[in-house]
Amino acid sequence: MTFSHRLLAAFDRCVPAPVADAHCDGPCGVYDPSSARIAAEAVLSMTKKIVDLDMSADGAHNTFSRFVAIKEEQAEITKRELNILWHDYFKPNHLEAYPDLHTTFWNAAKQASACKTSVDVGACEELMSQIEAIHHRFWESKGREVPWYTAS
Repeated sequence: MTFSHRLLAAFDRCVPAPVADAHCDGPCGVYDPSSARIAAEAVLSMTKKIVDLDMSADGAHNTFSRFVAIKEEQAEITKRELNILWHDYFKPNHLEAYPDLHTTFWNAAKQASACKTSVDVGACEELMSQIEAIHHRFWESKGREVPWYTAS
């Protein structure tokens, strides 16, 4: 064993690598666009709360910071959940049935990023609309009719 290998091994013992989590690359076969919808709904809700916030009220700056942090975290979760569907569930045969599938997901992910970096209720409503389209396409690809709904 060379010196560099021993040094790296010692470093690994002192500072072990963190555990990496994944949705599933089993594949588990458990996919549902509702997780993206729920996260996007939180983005929309937080954006509305930010817009309506009275910044002159006591504690408003703290509340604003919390709302922004939640909005950005949920936008990132939305992107992750969309990517799981796009990369893990949809297969080449789906591209034959839905030739615009890549564009649909790419646009939705970009929209989630736009919602993350702005305070625009219209942008959030557009994200919800894009996720609704993905919802319908997903369930159609499984031969099921599942109605769209929102929790709020």
